[in-house]
Amino acid sequence: MAGFAGPPGDVYHPVTHGGDPAIDSAFYGLWLVLFEGKMRALFSILFGASMELFVRRAEHSGRGGQALQLRRLGWLAVFGYLHWLVWWGDILFDYALAGLAALALRQAPSRLLIVIALMTFTCSQAYNTVSWVPLVDAEQAVGAHTATPDQAKYLSESRASAVTNAAQDLAAVGHGLLTQAVAKLADRPLDPLFGALSEIGEALPYMLLGVVLLRSGVFDGGWPRRRLAILAVSGLAIGSAMTIPFALWAWHHGYPYAAMHMAIGGALSLAHLLTALGYAALLMLGSGALRATRLGRRIAAAGRMALSNYLGSTLLMTAIFYGWGLGLVGRIGTAWQAAFVMLGWIVILGWSAPWLARFRQGPLEWLWRSLVEGRKISLAR
Repeated sequence: MAGFAGPPGDVYHPVTHGGDPAIDSAFYGLWLVLFEGKMRALFSILFGASMELFVRRAEHSGRGGQALQLRRLGWLAVFGYLHWLVWWGDILFDYALAGLAALALRQAPSRLLIVIALMTFTCSQAYNTVSWVPLVDAEQAVGAHTATPDQAKYLSESRASAVTNAAQDLAAVGHGLLTQAVAKLADRPLDPLFGALSEIGEALPYMLLGVVLLRSGVFDGGWPRRRLAILAVSGLAIGSAMTIPFALWAWHHGYPYAAMHMAIGGALSLAHLLTALGYAALLMLGSGALRATRLGRRIAAAGRMALSNYLGSTLLMTAIFYGWGLGLVGRIGTAWQAAFVMLGWIVILGWSAPWLARFRQGPLEWLWRSLVEGRKISLAR
């Protein structure tokens, strides 16, 4: 939401536009502990599991699962690129690229997949963390009034560059939708590729873990409830124990620029993973009871339309915040952004179930499947 309501850099710190800075800081700390990085990890794990499930089902029906999945990823990359033309925060192109690697590795034994996932994850996140160390050192030295002239200059230039980039990003999203897309194509057409390559060290390990978890039975009742409970408690407890102290420190120090980039970009990655696994186990423990409720059925319907809801959320939020819509970008503080999160949830939960009562799939799921199959799939029930 911060990435819709403001420039990309607003993801790393609370923003206040006419509100109470203390409240905005508190809300940001809450998002940092509960959601930041955890939802992306869970989404990526489920994507890996869904790839494995798709291939299995296709092969069970006598079709070439690998080839069909390859075509699915190709069309997903197309969706992702088009999505990037609308909003900078696309993840579909990243998933398409990482999915190719996961597809190539999916037939390996589970233990080998775990080793590959953990090694890739550790190396990439360690690199992301270490790359920010010099700037964090400079930032801490400036705060303690012990910085060298070079450190002070380094931090000043980095912050100035961030301010300039934020101003440019705000100006860019003030234009019409077509103008923004044309500018991206003209100025930086390879950005999605570069972004996907930089993120593969996170996305690929999550996907491989999703494949392993599906094989182990965690998503279809194969795990005893006691084991799920242990994973839920340990994942949430350890992940929170790693995140909360940093969140409190960052809150007390005003969410320092460099430290926040280092933490969100790498240093808190293990905490994100552990918390996401805890969430997954907790959801599996409660899924039976939840699905028996009206809310649970609406959540399940929303999940069956994940692609339509993902891209639909972008259209909704950019229509609210960007210049081609209401133009509220850069005007909504962190605390008030929660209201727009709630709006997104209401829309998603409100339309998904009625749509699926009349149609077999979401509109973009239908389009995706039709493109993969090379024929028009029946949509109406």
